[in-house]
Amino acid sequence: MNTFTRRHFLQSAGAACTLAGLPAWAADAFPTKPLTLVVPYPAGGASDASARIFAESFTQSLNQQVIVENYGGGTGLIGANKVLSAPADGYTFLHGSPNEVILPPMLNPAARYKPWDFVFAAPITTASIVLLVRNGIPVGTMDEFLDYARERKDKPLTYASVGIDSLYHLMGDALATRLNLPFLHVPYKGAAPALQDLAGGQVDFGILPYQTSFDGMQAQGRLKVISSFSKDMAPGLKHIAPITQSKQIPDFVHEIGGGYFMRKGTPADRVAALRKAIGEAVVKPEIRGRLEAEGRKVAQPTQTQAQADAAFKEMIDRIAALLKVLGRKNLAL
Repeated sequence: MNTFTRRHFLQSAGAACTLAGLPAWAADAFPTKPLTLVVPYPAGGASDASARIFAESFTQSLNQQVIVENYGGGTGLIGANKVLSAPADGYTFLHGSPNEVILPPMLNPAARYKPWDFVFAAPITTASIVLLVRNGIPVGTMDEFLDYARERKDKPLTYASVGIDSLYHLMGDALATRLNLPFLHVPYKGAAPALQDLAGGQVDFGILPYQTSFDGMQAQGRLKVISSFSKDMAPGLKHIAPITQSKQIPDFVHEIGGGYFMRKGTPADRVAALRKAIGEAVVKPEIRGRLEAEGRKVAQPTQTQAQADAAFKEMIDRIAALLKVLGRKNLAL
């Protein structure tokens, strides 16, 4: 065997050995099979509606079916764990927000993960959070609601959220602290069951992400949409009063951003493939229109992992600041 042939053989053999030591998916095209999009709440809520809009576009962009699976409970912890227990191969990803990725590890000792156990592919939308009241409460504005709550200070109003230590729960606590009012929190496994009980009169008010179904229920006299906690309203929410119109708490501004997360360790090219699919979705006029109608401000495409990482850090910092205001210990630090 001459020198050139021998060297070529050894190089080829070395390359084969190197490839053999890599995970099976490293040499494969991606994706080659259906993907699972995990929604950490029951079907019928705001997150589920948004995820299904994106799933349609992802199926086209990735040339593979994207299957939506719902895992309600634990304020999103169950859904988050579903993604973290799956292989870090990019085939299972989370339709997530601070409620599932950031808050549980910060506040819940049962959460066995940290925010940075996920990699953020890209942001998608910022959702408007609204305050709704049950039918029968004689108020039409935020200030009227606050006055009504003060008049009944001896009998605390009950409020619904998507779960213990969700952002909506913390907002209720922050509002109670700000106004020195004793609200009683009633947690649910998701927005859909919380909304059902609110419309049925089992709770007095709710702090939930906006859905177009709220307007229909208001028209039917089943509840009232009092205000959005947003400062700058999404195009589809011009009919709802922003919190800035309140004379008592005009600066009580809160929104919730969301996006898509994969398990840390997922190959960078697979995270990039999802980010590209997200970018293709958010620029489609029909998708932007549907999301804006649901009260969401739609993100512009994220080009790099560095941009995604910066957006994720901003989410974490904002939540940490809220916990500090509430005097809650941050377990993730």
